[in-house]
Amino acid sequence: MRSSDLPEIRQLALFRDMSDESFADLVRGGYVQTFPPQVELIREGDASDFLHVIIDGVVELIAGWNERQTVMAMVRPISTFILAATIKDAPYLMSARTVEKSRIVMLPSEDVRAVFDRDHAFARAVVTELAVCYRSVVKNSKGLKLRTSVERLANYLLRQGLHEEDRRRFALIVEKRRLASYLGMTPENLSRAIKTLEPYGVTIDGADVFVRDLSNLERFAKPTPLIDDPSC
Repeated sequence: MRSSDLPEIRQLALFRDMSDESFADLVRGGYVQTFPPQVELIREGDASDFLHVIIDGVVELIAGWNERQTVMAMVRPISTFILAATIKDAPYLMSARTVEKSRIVMLPSEDVRAVFDRDHAFARAVVTELAVCYRSVVKNSKGLKLRTSVERLANYLLRQGLHEEDRRRFALIVEKRRLASYLGMTPENLSRAIKTLEPYGVTIDGADVFVRDLSNLERFAKPTPLIDDPSC
């Protein structure tokens, strides 16, 4: 890891309060690397060799079984994946793949566990990060169980719009097949959901999203911080 990378990494919430000695031990064997889109970073079932922290870009977490595959989550900066496997020294339960050009910090899991055992400030930060991940899983489960497919799509578009310069015109960050998987529907159901949203002022042409009436879409979607706000 280059010395020029260290100040930026040191300021991340996960590492900010730990001792200088512990931070030095943690990053000694670490890397900062930029990956192009569609690169598999980790594979489901493999040993957790590294803790990954996304600094820039978007990463999708994917799971498979019996020749089926689904998108479990989309990870944006600044957050870790998959921290629980690193702390537990257990196999990855999901694979991870870059969606767009992404900058990733990679820290050896063995070093993370060693510092976790002795640095209380770092341990508290890890517990906080795990709590955030847990709450994210609960929110995602609530969305899948409580909302119709059209409501899930509407709220997804509202959430993505918050990351865009223009909430009324932006491009989907994933292809529709993967978006359908993430939202828990088939590609055919996604196509029907897109048509259902047209009376509410939404048009999706290829990857381009146009929201003519944002307030009308919000009235239909009924977003709530208890599902849609990643900060609470």
